[in-house]
Amino acid sequence: MIFPIGPIHPGLKEPLRLKLQTEGERVVKADIEYGYVHRGIERIMEGKNWQKAIFLAERVCGICSYEHTQTFAETIEKISGIYAPLRAQFLRVITNELDRIQSHLLANSTFFKALDHETLFMQVLDLREYIMDSIELLTGNRVNMGWNVIGGVKMDADERFFNPILENLKIVEEGLPMTRELFAEGPVVGLRSKNVGLMTKKEAIKGGAVGPIGRGSGLKYDLREDHYTYKDHFDFKTIWRKEGDNYARTLNRFDEIPESISLIRQAIENIPNGDIRTPVDIKTGYAYWKNEAPRGEVTYMIETNGNLIKHISIRTPSIPNIDSCAKYMLNNVATIADAVATYASSDPCIACAERVLITDENGKSIKKDFYEVV
Repeated sequence: MIFPIGPIHPGLKEPLRLKLQTEGERVVKADIEYGYVHRGIERIMEGKNWQKAIFLAERVCGICSYEHTQTFAETIEKISGIYAPLRAQFLRVITNELDRIQSHLLANSTFFKALDHETLFMQVLDLREYIMDSIELLTGNRVNMGWNVIGGVKMDADERFFNPILENLKIVEEGLPMTRELFAEGPVVGLRSKNVGLMTKKEAIKGGAVGPIGRGSGLKYDLREDHYTYKDHFDFKTIWRKEGDNYARTLNRFDEIPESISLIRQAIENIPNGDIRTPVDIKTGYAYWKNEAPRGEVTYMIETNGNLIKHISIRTPSIPNIDSCAKYMLNNVATIADAVATYASSDPCIACAERVLITDENGKSIKKDFYEVV
């Protein structure tokens, strides 16, 4: 039988429809039906100046909103042939890694909620509040930070901001091992997560899985390895696991948090003096740029006409990750309840995955043509 979940359901953070083909309780196949939160955000950006477009970019995704503005800004900077000042790059690293930590904690808390493990759910959200307080202290906002601009960042920061952030990181660092151990060693949680939602390395490659979802299946790749700021100024290691199940994806996010804390400390200890913004004359041209968002690879492809955005296409990590979840993770799941938890383990964001396909008067896809240019 076909067992539908959604589009509106308590187990789903955002509207979509899971269509599970079942034999008894066992899920043998899954389809995901989109189309409930189309916003046409790329189409709205076109014809706008960068100030308005970056405002919209921050609203592509509510949880990893920061990385969208940084990727947008760095794409325009690439078109214009400039780099942000080194101090601004370090400030971007601090904010980026704070955002990564809170996103990973939220993703894990959502998974624990899907397992009905209220203790872990609340413990993780409690730790997350210290990170959200740090983000608010640094940028003035908790979610949509408005921090990045073309050529740098809006505001500077010093010890008055850094010291409380370091104190909050110490609290998170001290509280994380107990929460991680409760999940890693808990027998009941293990029964609901180990060998559940399996996706092999080969399937992850075929499905294009990115971020902690791909790394949880053995893909040893993090885009920060290739980013000019991280590569030239910071030491960190890529975290990955080989099990490819709900357990691995959740632990991978837990284990990436200490690396993010280390990066923030390195940035604060070694931040150089200097400007936080470079004046920029935006040129007419085209570029694409990738960054490692909390959920994985986010790509911006932008064509400018002077200060105006002529074309823009955004590829978010949720697109391949949700697709991989439907094709591989949800196949042969033992129960419908585990299917919901498996879906949650993929850390889905429907709003960032859904963007209207633009067609001309003949019905031909303009976006497809723009992708083909790449």
